[in-house]
Amino acid sequence: MKPNGRVLPPGSTVGILGGGQLGRMITLSGAAMGYRFVTLDPAPDSPCGQVADQIIAPYDDMDAARRLAEQSDLITYEFENVDAGVAGMLERESYVPQGSKLLYTTQHRLREKRAIEAAGVPVAPYREVTSPESMEAAVKELGLPCVLKTATGGYDGKGQRVIRTEAEVKVAYADLAATGAELVLEGFVNFRCEISVIAARSTQGEIRTFPPAENIHVNNILHASIVPARIPEEVREQARRLAEAIADSLDAVGLLAVEMFVTEDGELYVNELAPRPHNSGHYTMDACATSQFEQHLRAVCGLPLGDTRLLTPVVMVNLLGEHLEQAVARTVQPDTVAERLNVIPKLHIYGKSEAKAGRKMGHINLLCDDVENGLEWIAQTNIWRNHQL
Repeated sequence: MKPNGRVLPPGSTVGILGGGQLGRMITLSGAAMGYRFVTLDPAPDSPCGQVADQIIAPYDDMDAARRLAEQSDLITYEFENVDAGVAGMLERESYVPQGSKLLYTTQHRLREKRAIEAAGVPVAPYREVTSPESMEAAVKELGLPCVLKTATGGYDGKGQRVIRTEAEVKVAYADLAATGAELVLEGFVNFRCEISVIAARSTQGEIRTFPPAENIHVNNILHASIVPARIPEEVREQARRLAEAIADSLDAVGLLAVEMFVTEDGELYVNELAPRPHNSGHYTMDACATSQFEQHLRAVCGLPLGDTRLLTPVVMVNLLGEHLEQAVARTVQPDTVAERLNVIPKLHIYGKSEAKAGRKMGHINLLCDDVENGLEWIAQTNIWRNHQL
């Protein structure tokens, strides 16, 4: 994409497709810069709608999308499963710096993997699955264990089945084939850890990346992000370069989260992309010179990108529905554990209407001298006692 030179200064109105926590945090960051916001979301009193004007309507409502466009100087999105028809209409009739091409690519795992390969970046081995016979052939080629996923939809462990034994092959295929979605089988990578890099590319063509985060998942949901990642410096720099290459190759505008596996030998394989602010980038809100949310706005509005330097080691830990009550209760009491470990907890709550088990309700950024102290705070508070680090 050639730089289009369009700059929208503070005072402009930004429309956000989606009213979840990412839209909320974009709004809170941008309001401090002087931007105004309006969001489109079907849920009344959405997290973003609590801090921005809101149009209450389904995402596929063309008339509502046009009202969003009429009230906005530009439109961005906070999640990738935007209705393709709405995205296309908005791109034709209003200003959507991110466009719909990247959405089209990242909404489909097979298209995404092929686009990453086209950028010259390695991905984990995979095979397209179209029938029981192709499923059996793919398992033989990739071996066990492996993971069967729907090519579209699915997040936080939804739309996927881990296959460890021959007996699970047919069951997994039957379960996911019943969804009607295209399927992809991914080979298991014997990885040392999982990391992610948040890259930003502006409408002017400028690219910056944030320090890689080391991510720990529990039950396929992100539990904690550790920065600096506990990997060699040369691997961190290689991860940054790969993320930049993908953002440039895909003509990305805004943020692109690049999730990767790190092998014992220090090799990197890209796992997934997300064309938006990402859970593993929440640490930037308190630990970096520029947050991912401010950076996203700078990128789509054509402003110079902000400095991404890390100001302090940090551990981000997610608050799910089952953790929220205890975490909030801790905030009204002296935190002797934090004082002893020299950790500074920074609480962020998303304003969701109902706390459900497994639902992301907020997060805590633990600013620390050493990430091991942040991890020790998580262990000693006992809020996450059912999570193993």
